[in-house]
Amino acid sequence: MTQASRVTADRSSAATAEQPVAAIENPQGHSPILLICEHASNRLPARYGTLGLGDDELESHIAWDPGALGVAKELSRLLDAPLIHATVSRLVLDLNRDPSAPDSIWTLSERTTIPGNLDLDEEERAYRTREVYDAFHNAVDAFANARMAAGQLGAVVSIHSFTPVYRDVPRPWQIGLIFDRDKRYARYVEAGLRQDPALVVGMNQPYSPADRVFHTLERHAEKRGLPPLMIEIRNDLIRTQDGQASWSHRLAPLLREGARTL
Repeated sequence: MTQASRVTADRSSAATAEQPVAAIENPQGHSPILLICEHASNRLPARYGTLGLGDDELESHIAWDPGALGVAKELSRLLDAPLIHATVSRLVLDLNRDPSAPDSIWTLSERTTIPGNLDLDEEERAYRTREVYDAFHNAVDAFANARMAAGQLGAVVSIHSFTPVYRDVPRPWQIGLIFDRDKRYARYVEAGLRQDPALVVGMNQPYSPADRVFHTLERHAEKRGLPPLMIEIRNDLIRTQDGQASWSHRLAPLLREGARTL
């Protein structure tokens, strides 16, 4: 079965069996790093149908971060780290935004209108906030609090991917490290990545906290005084299992040793 076929099958199965919004993998992992992947899935719960979109659109980057979950799962294995990932498309609600933000529920993503998100009433917005945003972030809070109480949480890393071209503008970076006030983790990983002169590493590229993409790490890392790091990998590099494995093996030792120095 091709990747596209698996994606379509995953969406059609949602009509018969809904999933929790937050999936927790390797919860007993020994690493002090908590991995989060908010844009892991392009699944639309049956309630939303297709939001008026076609298969090509629902399999594109507007619906999820292609390859990000594969990298996150492999990092979880290599680091023996717990991973919490979403099972619902960001087209329903973007979990990396405050629900009060205007782009929490997209009506236009890049150049694609999302018909099923137009003219939502307050009741529907409240429903999505409660059933998607609150369900996911409350699950992360509960897990992170338990790990902290047990002395097992030292850093939070979120895994994302980005499209090589955005609004017709090519992006030169293979990987971006996103950070805010606490730069320690990002700088350690940057130093390791720059040992490869062929890599173009973006620091707060292609996004930065000014783009309101740091919400998850503000809530789950910074508010707990933990080092945060958001990793963005260009999605054409991680669409295959080999690409995901390659980047995971590149990043794992840097994340592991970086966490030990913080």
